[in-house]
Parts: sequence; C-alpha cells; structure tokens
Amino acid sequence: MRVLLAGASGLIGSALSASLRGNGHEVRPLVRRVPRDPGEIEWHPERHELPVDALDGVDAVVCLSGAPLQPRPPTAAYKRQLRSSRVDTVGTLARAVAATESRPALIASSAVGYYGDKGEADVDESAPPGSDFFAQICRQWEAAADPAREAGARVVSLRSGIVLAGEGGLLKTLRPIVWLGLAGRQGSGRQFQPWIAITDEVAAIRFLLDSDLSGPVNLTAPNPARNAELMSAVAKAMHRPALLAVPDFVLRPVLGELAPGLLGGQRALPVRLTEAGFGFRYPELEPALRAALA
Repeated sequence: MRVLLAGASGLIGSALSASLRGNGHEVRPLVRRVPRDPGEIEWHPERHELPVDALDGVDAVVCLSGAPLQPRPPTAAYKRQLRSSRVDTVGTLARAVAATESRPALIASSAVGYYGDKGEADVDESAPPGSDFFAQICRQWEAAADPAREAGARVVSLRSGIVLAGEGGLLKTLRPIVWLGLAGRQGSGRQFQPWIAITDEVAAIRFLLDSDLSGPVNLTAPNPARNAELMSAVAKAMHRPALLAVPDFVLRPVLGELAPGLLGGQRALPVRLTEAGFGFRYPELEPALRAALA
C-alpha cells in the first residue's frame, strides 16, 4: 500500500508511519519545508498548494494535521490557527483526491469535540453536533472533505478522543505537573473525557485503511473516564498525589470561547469500530496509562 500522509511528524503520524513502514508499506510524508528525504513532498495547504503528481499511485490519503487544543486564552490568531490547520489541510487534500481518476480513500482527523458537551448521555457516531466554538470547527473540518466525498471517494472522519502516549500529547504536558503533586480535576471533574491508547489509535487507523467503512468513526476506548478519574489514574500510575483542583470559575474567564470544549465532555463510544470487528488492546484506562508511562 502507498499512503500519502499529512502530519507525519506529529504524535500519531510518526507512530502510524513507523507501523506502516514496519509492514512493508510505502509512506509519502507531506512536509511544509524543502524535502530532506526521498519520498517527502513539499506542500503549502494555507495557500491551497499541492504538487499535481503528489497522488500518483497512491492508495490512500491520511490527514492527521491540526494545531493542538490547549488551555490558553483564545486570541484571534490562535483561533485562526486552530481553524486553518484543520480546514485548509483537509480541504486541499480533498480537492486533490476529487481531481484524480483513481479516487483514493481520504482518512482525515476530526475529534470527539464535534459533539459538544453531551453530559451523561452515551454518544455514538449518529449524535448531533454541538454548538460551541470547537464543535463548529470540527463541523467545518469534516465538511472540508466534501469535494472528495462528492467525487465518489471513500471518506472517513476520525473522531478521536485524548490519545494517551508517553512521548507526547496530554501525558507529556501533565508529567511535570503530576511530579510536583499539583495535578487534579479541572472544573467539576465529572465531565467525561474519551481517551484511546496510541497503540489502539494507530491500529484503528490501519483497520480503517483496510476496511470499507466511511463516514464518522469514534476513535475512543470503550470505557470513557471522567476528568477526575483520568487525573487520579495518571497520578496513581506515576506514584504521585493528585492534590490541586482547579474550579470552573477560575478556568472559564481564562479559556473564553474554548471553555465548553475543554471543560465539557462526551461519553463517546466506539460503536462503529466495534461493530466492524475491531478489538482494543487497551480497553481499560489504568493498563493503558501503565503502558504509556512505562
């Protein structure tokens, strides 16, 4: 299989690239600089530029690009970055897929933030979108793939939860805080935060590359955790206390429009994955954290 990969240097992209290459598949990374290695392809999605031959012989296009959602003030520049790093990248690739005769599959990142705050309800892929700022971005993110979908290509939207990996993402941010004994719940701590081990995230993407599924797919472990449970489990895995709780009234003025996306939650379940026969290596939180932090 030959895969064109956007976001190859990121947490998930680097793990997916290594997994594919380890099984003899060819990965063509898209880079926003002068290529340094054979197979790399320079592109500039913010200018909607992709070389015309980038999709030659490609079986699938995987887009994992997107600036991380961080607990920081939502400046105009940061909001533009959140939107453009998602919508422009997927849109550029979708138009390229639509322009080819072969119509390779397009598998593109999205997030469980699509659903907004759903409280205690179980959330599968048929749930309606939320209305907060990040949910709106997720809707635009997925809609950016419409040109490929309308041209007849198979399109999959990866609605991922928090990816647990020791070398990046949330755990990399939390590690120094936890070591100082300062980790604790954010807001009420009761909000569900769907998660998935990096091993299962990569395995699920590979499963989708080989399947005929299309549309949205929740990439989340079958046992979502509440925020307080997640923070306590991280501290336990690192043999540290989780002492500091940060209440809503402190966080909301700082986070502004990002508050619902960071303080709300979804009990998102991987219904379509499990119905298709995918098996999770880490369905439970504590073993997943032990493996990530080993």
